[in-house]
Order: sequence, then structure tokens, then C-alpha cells
Amino acid sequence: MKDFRLYTITGEEFHSGRSMLEVMEEAVKGGSDIIQLRDKFSSKKEVFEKAKKLREMTARYGAAFIVNDHIDVALAAGADGIHLGQDDLPLSEARKIVGEDMIIGISTHAIEEAREAERNGADYIGVGPVFATKSKVDVIDPVTTSYVKQVADEITIPFVAIGGIKLHNVDQVIDAGADRICAISEIVGSTDIQGTCQGFLDKLDAKRRIEK
Repeated sequence: MKDFRLYTITGEEFHSGRSMLEVMEEAVKGGSDIIQLRDKFSSKKEVFEKAKKLREMTARYGAAFIVNDHIDVALAAGADGIHLGQDDLPLSEARKIVGEDMIIGISTHAIEEAREAERNGADYIGVGPVFATKSKVDVIDPVTTSYVKQVADEITIPFVAIGGIKLHNVDQVIDAGADRICAISEIVGSTDIQGTCQGFLDKLDAKRRIEK
């Protein structure tokens, strides 16, 4: 898969009064490389309608589009990939359905899960929640930046740090070894979405300048 730095997930509860498409387009304009549709409450038909609109928008800007959980929706909408949790369909079975070309990402919360995802052919993994977050109802306890460091030291496939990450604490995550960041409420709930995205990218760029 194409490399990425900023990954934004939909969170319609954080931007009342603004359409999901408007908000996510602002995120892409601000520099988000990947957009994920995550909707745990709408009907399958509604999720598909949202997916079609996001697929069209992301294609215009050259951003990747991922669907959370719903493999059938991802395929029907022509998404670039799917994202699965630890309790979803096993990666090996999902791969049989979607084929070799579709991106598959896996959420991980411990190094053993990260190792398994890499071993089984995940294209990238999510690492988190790094901090406490209100973006998920069924969230587990924070894994802290120590898990980020473990993954950075050992795992070779791309990983994205996620969970409670804000502009004021992202430096801790970057210092632990993350060079790809995922945010939800900090971006989609912002009054300046493009500026917030650029703020994250500026911090990631600062790390790269130091490494050079």
C-alpha cells in the first residue's frame, strides 16, 4: 500500500450541524492520506450510501478510503480497503473474500496481536488506544506509549497510532516511535479542520527533520 502519515476516521457525533462529507473533505484538503468510514449504528443501506459518497470524494483527491468492519460494503463501494478488529472475521478469511489487492488493516492492543497481524499478512496495523478516548463505546484501557515503542522496535509493516491523540500530546506518541497518526475527535470536531490536520503533519515533519 502507498505510504501515509495522517489517518482520519469519521465521527459524526463530534460535528453536529456539519455533514460528514463536508467534514471529511476538509480533512483530506488538510492532508489526511486515509479516510476511514466507521459507523456502528446506521443500517447497512445507510452505511453503503455514506461509503459511496466518501469513495467518490477521496478518489477526486487521491486519498485512500477504508471501511471499518463491513467487508460487503467495502467491496460494493469500491473502497481501497477494510479495517478489522480483534473480534471480527479472521484476517486470513477476509483475504479470501477481498483478494490480494485490497488493503487490510487490523486493530491491535498488545505486541502478540501485532506479531500475529504481521505474520498473517496485514497491510498495516492500528496501535492503541494510546490514551483514554471517548470515540469508541467498547474501548479498552489505554495501551500507553510503551506499546507504541514496542511496535516501533519490532514490527516491520506500517502502523498507525490511535486513541485519544491530540495536538497537545502527539509529541509523546511521535517520541515513542510513531510516524503515522490517526485522530478522530481532534480533527472532525475542530473548528479549523485543515489547520488541525496541518498541525499534526507539522509535528511529524519536525521528527523527520530531526532524524535527517
